[in-house]
Amino acid sequence: MTTELIPGDPAPEEPDGQESTSEDLVVDDFARIGPYRVVQQLGEGGMGVVHLALDQRGRAVAVKVLRPHVAHDEDARARLAREVATLARVRSPRVAPVFDADLDGDQPYIVTRYVPGPSLDAHVKEHGTLSAEELLRLGRGLAEALRSLHEIGVVHRDLKPGNVLLVDGDPVLIDFGIAHDADASRMTMTGLVMGTPGYLSPEIIEGAEVDAATDWWGWAATLVFAASGHPPFGRGGMEAVLSRVTRGDVDLTGVDPRLAPLLYAALTPDTARRPHADEVLEALETYAKGHPVTEALPQRARAMPGSEPTSVVPAARAAGAPR
Repeated sequence: MTTELIPGDPAPEEPDGQESTSEDLVVDDFARIGPYRVVQQLGEGGMGVVHLALDQRGRAVAVKVLRPHVAHDEDARARLAREVATLARVRSPRVAPVFDADLDGDQPYIVTRYVPGPSLDAHVKEHGTLSAEELLRLGRGLAEALRSLHEIGVVHRDLKPGNVLLVDGDPVLIDFGIAHDADASRMTMTGLVMGTPGYLSPEIIEGAEVDAATDWWGWAATLVFAASGHPPFGRGGMEAVLSRVTRGDVDLTGVDPRLAPLLYAALTPDTARRPHADEVLEALETYAKGHPVTEALPQRARAMPGSEPTSVVPAARAAGAPR
C-alpha cells in the first residue's frame, strides 16, 4: 500500500534519524530516477541511498539507489538483485514489498513501498524506550515478518533497530541487501563488514552456518535496544563489541526483569540452546500476561551456566516496565 503525498504537507520524518548533506546526495531533490521524481533523501548506507519519490501517478514510493562508486560493482548489483528477488517472494504487511527495479542501467535502483514512519532507533532516541505493551507489539510484528521470510527459506541476517520502521506502533522490516537463502553459501568477510557490530550474530562473526536461528538472535538484540535504549553488547571498538557478542556478554540494564531471561536465552552464542520460534513467541505471550517468561522457556535455555543476567535493574526502575 502506498501513501499519497499531498503538496504542502510537512516533509516526512527520516527513518534513520540522519540528516542528509549535499555532498552525500546521489541525486538532487526533484531530479528523476528513471520515471520517479525525487522529493527528498530518507536515509543512506555504505552501498546505497534511499529517496522518497513520486511515481507517474503521484504516489509516494521509496527508491533505493546504488552509490556511484559501487554502481558498476558486480557484487553490489548482485546484492540488489537478490534483494529484489527476495522481496518479490514475501507476502507480509510487516515487510515492505518491491514495486519496480532497474538492475541493468548506469544507476541501478529498486522501488519499494514508502513506509511513512521513523526507524526504531530514531523513535527510541526521540521518545525513549518502549513500554511493555509496545514491546509486545514490536516483538509480535517482527516475529510475523521473520516467519514470512523463513517460510520461503530466506534468512534476513541484518535485523537491527535501523532496519525496523514503525507505523503507528507496528514494525515494518526493510533492507534485504544481505538476505539469502538458508541453504546458500556462508557470508564472506566483505559481507561481514557491511553489518553493524552488536547486531551481527555469533555465527555470522565466526563464519558458521546461518539459518533461522540467526534472525531470532537479531530479534532479541533488537528488543533489548527497544527496552533499554542502548545496544545489547555495548559500545566501543569493533573488536571489543564482537568479542562480547561471541561470549554472549549481553548488557540487560534497563530491561524489565520479567522479560530479561527470554532475551538472555535468545542471545546465547550456542544456537542449540536458543529458544525456537514457537518457544520465543510463547514466552513473549507469557510476559504479556504478566507471568515470568521462565515458565515458557525450554529447560535447555533455563539451564545454561550463568543464565541469570547480572545487569538487570529492579522492576520498579526498569525502562521497559509497564506504565
